[in-house]
Amino acid sequence: MKPRVSFITLGVDDLDRAIQFYRDGLGLETPGIIGTEFEYGAVAFFDMQPGLKLALWPRASLAHDTQVPQGPRSATEFSLAHNVADKAEVDQVMQQAREAGAQIVKVAGDTFWGGYAGYFQDPDGHLWEVVWNPEFLPQD
Repeated sequence: MKPRVSFITLGVDDLDRAIQFYRDGLGLETPGIIGTEFEYGAVAFFDMQPGLKLALWPRASLAHDTQVPQGPRSATEFSLAHNVADKAEVDQVMQQAREAGAQIVKVAGDTFWGGYAGYFQDPDGHLWEVVWNPEFLPQD
């Protein structure tokens, strides 16, 4: 398999609330909800970087499509990392997330490996790490 991740899909309990958090709170761009004409099709896409989109899809729709029973949420199954250019940007993004309604679960601080990072949870409990990693600086 050639690694070509092009979509990250997050199952959400309330699609409108999730869009408000990501679009209005974090400032990500989206055309809004599409696919409402299909019983399990309502979804919202956000451009993340070239070749990568974030999809918000109701958990019930994801369960239906995969034929996997919908289970309880678990925040510790995975996390997404947003890598930034410096420590100040970590603090800025963490504050933006807090103002958007995120729960700060770990205040940003120095890491044991020489970086600086903090964690927040979106309204559906998904973990995001905001991180400055001097070994993996963003190109933009």
